[in-house]
Amino acid sequence: MSALLQIAGLRKEYPVRRGLLQRRRGTVRALDGVDLELACGECLGLVGESGSGKTTLGRCALRLVEPTAGRVLFDGEDLLALPAGALRARRRRFQMVFQDPYGSLDPRQRVEPIVAEPLAIHTDLGRAGRRERARELLAMVGLSPELGQRFPHELSGGQRQRVAIARALALEPELLVADEPVSSLDMAVRGQILSLLAGLRERLGLALLLISHDLAAVERLADRTAVMYLGRVVETGPTRELLARPRHAYTVSLLSAVPVADPRRRRRRCEGMGARRDVLLSRGDEGNG
Repeated sequence: MSALLQIAGLRKEYPVRRGLLQRRRGTVRALDGVDLELACGECLGLVGESGSGKTTLGRCALRLVEPTAGRVLFDGEDLLALPAGALRARRRRFQMVFQDPYGSLDPRQRVEPIVAEPLAIHTDLGRAGRRERARELLAMVGLSPELGQRFPHELSGGQRQRVAIARALALEPELLVADEPVSSLDMAVRGQILSLLAGLRERLGLALLLISHDLAAVERLADRTAVMYLGRVVETGPTRELLARPRHAYTVSLLSAVPVADPRRRRRRCEGMGARRDVLLSRGDEGNG
């Protein structure tokens, strides 16, 4: 499979300012030289603890956040080199589903206009065409067209996330970045959304970057998995192989923290990498975001 998304040497730094005059006192390295590839039609899981840089990587990859340095090639074209107008024209080819479906949906709009908004911006469809397409998209994600006349606050969390997915698919993208798409949902709904994403990926031939701290979700969907630690990718490999035989000490530590369903079983916790992280942060050598 050819690489659809190639990330090389990606860095993102945030200044640390303190004092009355907000003078710069240091730098937080949210991303510290990340290299990653995602093939056409592939699902890549991106895992790590909270604050490891997963969300920052997803947003920098789509240039929702401007990286400090590095390259992001989408289908061979460097997104970081594109001017604003050209980048906007490319955005229909890659979309993002955000972690909080309530926060990412306009509370003043009804569901149908929310789903149809990308069509109004990027296509020449008239109002009737946009409305028909919005209803098709709602049906695609398992929602009744009648829900199109409701506001986001009138929907459940799972329904809101389905609306967010429908909106992301409106322009038929080739790449979908899903940032913790099930973390705010209960277990029953979580399984439904994961099944939906798996079905849509197969049906539409999507490349999927699944950002998650839920290793069960990653194991279910991802062909390959990349492990992030302190803004770096420390291990990458086929998902089942990586989870069964982790090579990096941090991956071992991450897996040891996964709860076990049987209360009679206990898993040995590995604290070594966590202790190293605390030392690094206390020294101010580096950070994450």
